[in-house]
Amino acid sequence: MLDDLKYIHEKDVEDTLGIAARQGDQLRHEFSLSGNPVFDGIQNVVYGAMGGSALAASLAKTWPTLSHPFEVVRDYDIPQYVNGATLFIAASYSGNTEETLSALSQAEARGAQIAIIAGGGKLQEIAAAKNYPFIQLPKAAQPRYAVLYNFQALLCILEQAGLVGRDKVRPVLEKAAAFLDTAVQDWLPTVPEVSNPAKQLAKELAGKSVVVYGGPKLYPAAYKWKISFNENAKQVAWAGQLPEFNHNEFIGWSQQPVDKPYAVIDLRSNLEHPRVQKRFEVSARLLSGMRPEPHIVEGIGENELEQLLWTVVYGDFVTLYVGLLNGLNPAPVELVEKFKKALDQ
Repeated sequence: MLDDLKYIHEKDVEDTLGIAARQGDQLRHEFSLSGNPVFDGIQNVVYGAMGGSALAASLAKTWPTLSHPFEVVRDYDIPQYVNGATLFIAASYSGNTEETLSALSQAEARGAQIAIIAGGGKLQEIAAAKNYPFIQLPKAAQPRYAVLYNFQALLCILEQAGLVGRDKVRPVLEKAAAFLDTAVQDWLPTVPEVSNPAKQLAKELAGKSVVVYGGPKLYPAAYKWKISFNENAKQVAWAGQLPEFNHNEFIGWSQQPVDKPYAVIDLRSNLEHPRVQKRFEVSARLLSGMRPEPHIVEGIGENELEQLLWTVVYGDFVTLYVGLLNGLNPAPVELVEKFKKALDQ
């Protein structure tokens, strides 16, 4: 099925596989801040967003290394410490995410310094009315397909605020974009299943509830896999992080039926703390026979950013192929839209 290009074309009507293949271009997109991009005396950064918009900020937990406290808030409410020395970034692809609008209103009341990332909507209207620093995201089929645009926009704001150095960030980013261009060639739909690791893994995972684990450096990628399984494949998935896994969830795999209806994916990196790397190995050994053998995905790349992005994009291809195996158009998320309408009734 996955080698049938006619079938793929009929199902993937929004060319999500093509979007996944071109994500290197999102990292090359040049953004500029409108409004009044003047920041002063920033002591911490709070990023308010949900879903794929929040994921973009989670990537920054791995790269680049920030010298200031940085918190991602997926909630209606903001931390009590937010004040005039806080850079509050509100991000929403639609610009209408109610949790983010609530958090922004609270940040304004606390006197925080504001910046906004959005594709339009109420956030864009607020930015224009109040002359806030604003970046408009390009159009995309779904917010989850614009994550690297959003990541690039965040970096632009952090550069303007003097929290990361452009001369250090941009060369690494440009190299990573070229690296992605090459990496995706192995996962394209034109590459037959026998030579395509993304198609092979998708066949192993179709029809199963998936649990994706990562260490601190690749956990943002694990969370993206979770998002993509749920939205691309319409197949429930969860994400967990080591070393916390070994302090609780680890035990949960040790009892009940051995033949559990799950698939386990370990996202591993040779750049993780050595003890984290060992935890993956010891966990797999001690849980052998108690849970499904994990599918091990080793992050590829010369640095943290390259491994992070490689793992994210590989997961995009895998989950899109799972969606196609499930007989679905991967792009729409009608139930989310239905939920939003029902919430307002």
